[in-house]
Amino acid sequence: MSAKKRVLVTGAGGFIGRHSIEPLRAAGYDVHGVYSNKPIRTSETTAAAAPAQAHRADLLDPQAIDSLIEAIRPTHLLHFAWIATPGVYWNSAENYRWLDASRQLLRSFHAGGGTRAVVAGSCAEYDWSRVGICDERSSPLAGASGTAVGAYAKCKIAMQRALEEFARAHGLSSAWGRMFFQFGPGEHPRRLVASVIIDLLSGREALVSHGRQIRSFLHAADVGRAFAAVLDSDIQGPVNIGSGERISIAELLGRIARSIGRPELLKLGARRSLPFEPDILLPDIGRLRREVGWTPRLTLDQGIADAIDWWRERLIEGVGRSGG
Repeated sequence: MSAKKRVLVTGAGGFIGRHSIEPLRAAGYDVHGVYSNKPIRTSETTAAAAPAQAHRADLLDPQAIDSLIEAIRPTHLLHFAWIATPGVYWNSAENYRWLDASRQLLRSFHAGGGTRAVVAGSCAEYDWSRVGICDERSSPLAGASGTAVGAYAKCKIAMQRALEEFARAHGLSSAWGRMFFQFGPGEHPRRLVASVIIDLLSGREALVSHGRQIRSFLHAADVGRAFAAVLDSDIQGPVNIGSGERISIAELLGRIARSIGRPELLKLGARRSLPFEPDILLPDIGRLRREVGWTPRLTLDQGIADAIDWWRERLIEGVGRSGG
């Protein structure tokens, strides 16, 4: 093949990965996506397009990783694949398998001639007992205060350090995107925003906590665009991926309920908030803005409308299939 930039996107059919495809194409990349259990489906959202080439591979199998890299010879790597099932991923032993697999992927990518790798991290890496606004360079990471660390955060922190050390030792360009709170088409139905939308559209009460927690939410399409922009930049090290807009969860869910026209079904305070949840958890996105030059395309209200429309279509389709 030519010297054209060739990127391998793992988790290309996932919630965020699918939204990175079109921006990467627009930036001139020859895009290759990998999936294991399910194919990449363009019907999931109009905001995404299928990669030029889709590959099926079990990334938990070292030989499969080596074969994949040998076949594609990517110059760039955008790595999203990891366990992310709500209610499971936080303490699952699968995190350790994904840590090992990600290290192997990095080694194989470099051995195959790769030059730049960007890996998806999480705001869960920060020490939630000691931060409000998270800065990539100065905010403490989970466990710094002696608090217990779940397997997910522990393995993500370990992978970020492995990426940084490997890149330094081998002259590899690399960055690590710490995602904050996302929502939008394709979101797991058990996650907060999706579950509330589904309940309200279905005419059921949405039982949530008091909602006084202050957060920053970003539509999945903008998250995918941000990762594509980070990959196509020269930025090195951790960079927060999020919105500069701060909002209480109660206000966010209130906007959703009013948009759907069922504010009476939103029941704030019906559930207890999790004991480890911080009152304020926000990203400092200065690096993303200044060094990458990235800003969101969608306003929060536009993103909410898009998510509601997407779920409304799926619920209508479900009724049609069931004969209702």
